[in-house]
Amino acid sequence: MDPYLEGEMWQEFHGRLIHQISAQLIPLLAPKYVALLAKRYVLQGADLGIVGLDTSRVIYPDIHVVHAQEPDVLREGAGGGSVAEPAVELASPVMEEVPQLSVEIRDVAQRRLVTLIEILSPANKCGAGAQEYNQRRLEILRTQTHLLEIDLLRQGERLALQGKLPPASYYVFLSRTNRRPRTEVWPVALAHRLPTVPVPLLRPDPDVPLDLQAAVKGCFDLVGYERLLNYAPAPPPPPLSEPENLWLGECLQKAGVRVLSS
Repeated sequence: MDPYLEGEMWQEFHGRLIHQISAQLIPLLAPKYVALLAKRYVLQGADLGIVGLDTSRVIYPDIHVVHAQEPDVLREGAGGGSVAEPAVELASPVMEEVPQLSVEIRDVAQRRLVTLIEILSPANKCGAGAQEYNQRRLEILRTQTHLLEIDLLRQGERLALQGKLPPASYYVFLSRTNRRPRTEVWPVALAHRLPTVPVPLLRPDPDVPLDLQAAVKGCFDLVGYERLLNYAPAPPPPPLSEPENLWLGECLQKAGVRVLSS
């Protein structure tokens, strides 16, 4: 994975990756199953500590500095007096619906939802968004639907599971209907190749493989994120460990990019 994707390009990458996964699986599933794209909307917002604020929806905040001036600069008001210029202009959080795409694997004959593939995003890994996602997840786990969850974000809350997760940057979780409450876990280090994981179907049909590294590579080949991402500063938080920083530095050096120390 590229840790720089966890910044402003994540939402775009998220949508591309969902499409790559669907395109990879469709030929493997035919003719009995199909991989369909499903879209829902959530809102994500900063925790402002406002009593009574409806946090049942999640928003992406649009907060930035527009411009700054000296605080003691005066301007003439409508009544002839002078008023002070503001020291800075800031934007308030703006309510914005953010699409959340997932892949639904359904059998063609009855259109039953067999397996749901979710790629976690910042909108469902913190605050009210995490609560909303966990509630939705619990509802899915009560059904006969397999659930494959892909967490390629180092930031935010991890899935609530009994027991301690092995330390890793990324995780893939698979909850099979016949194995619940047990969940299969694939921990992935930053410097390691993303795994090929099984996608379960209806019995007695065998699993089909999903090559996550090939899906990510397909996104880069199509869009060219390496041309869009700013590799000069350190990647978005959380900070990398010393071995991860060394690995990242070697990768960027090979690519001819000089990274600043974190």
